[in-house]
Order: sequence, then structure tokens, then C-alpha cells
Amino acid sequence: MILYDFELSGNCYKIRLMLSLLGQDYEKKSVQVAAGENKAEAFLQLNPKGEVPVLEDSDQIFADSGAILVYLATQYGEQYWLPCDAVSQARIQYWLATASNEIQHGPSAARVIKLFNVPWDYAQAVQITDTLLPQIDQHLSQHHWLAAEHVTIADIAVYPYLALAEEGDINLGVYRHIRQWQKQIEALPNYIALPQATAMA
Repeated sequence: MILYDFELSGNCYKIRLMLSLLGQDYEKKSVQVAAGENKAEAFLQLNPKGEVPVLEDSDQIFADSGAILVYLATQYGEQYWLPCDAVSQARIQYWLATASNEIQHGPSAARVIKLFNVPWDYAQAVQITDTLLPQIDQHLSQHHWLAAEHVTIADIAVYPYLALAEEGDINLGVYRHIRQWQKQIEALPNYIALPQATAMA
């Protein structure tokens, strides 16, 4: 397998984490996003949207972190990470959608604005985050994991940009259940550390 990766991307980290949790070997190819390498013709042949991550496995190419998580869980996870019953699949899909919508436009956007000085609407990102986090914290006050009785790709999809929220000046201190859930993920066998920009500066 080949993972086309940008180290600071939470979406790329999801895939690195999933591959590690599954014990899968892969080759990592860094994409220089700041230099526009993701918009170059060679990369656009892999993903016309010009976005990382991209995973190449044998003769198949997959883009979008959620889609890649589904592929890895189905191909290598023996139904543990993506159970096949209708209820679990619906619940997991809900959290994958949350990761690509509210989380992407909330804590993820706030982090991008603060780290890379992108001229997006920070107040809007904070507003989305302030609506979302209490909902997730309330859910986790009643459930150990987001979508099932054990960890699934729902947790892997949601985890990075919540755990990295402080890089967007988002305070997680009041969200006790989210912080406990993060500790559970960080205690998983083969967990790998988050790509914090402050540690790379």
C-alpha cells in the first residue's frame, strides 16, 4: 500500500492511525501541500479534487479519509471496525458524516485558520464548534464509544480534529466525557501520536 500523506493533516493522520491499529505495512509518500504539489497534474491523476489523503492498494486508488477508512476496515478489519449489521452501519455513517461536515467546518477549520493564516471565518468555525462539542460530550456521557460497544472507524474519523482542537484555540477542558474518550483511543494497542504543529515548529 502507498499512502499519499501530509503530516499535519488530521485527515491523513486518521489513515496513518488506522493502518497502525490494523498492523498494516505501507509506504508513505509526502505531498508538499504548501508548494501546491497536490494540485499538480501527477497528483490530480490520483485524485482530481487535489486533496490528501490518497491510498493506493494494488491496482485500486481511494480518496477521502472517510472512504479510505471504510475500505481499510472492510478489507483488513474483519468486521470489527465496521460491523455489518444495519444499526451499527447507520450509526457509523452518522459519525462519518459529522466528521466531514460539522467537524471539518468547526474545529478543523479553526485549526487551519490559526496554523496557516487561511482567510476563513474564524467566528463561524467557533460557533459551529461550540454547538457541536456539547452534543458529542452529552452522547459520550452515555456511551463509551461513538457508534458501538467497542471502538469503530466512527471514533477514528472523529478523534483527530477534536484532539487537535487546542491548536485552533478551542478549549476542551470543560468536556469531561470527550477527554475520557480521547484517553481510551490513546490507550489502544498500536496507537500513534498526533501530528501537533507546535512540536514540529
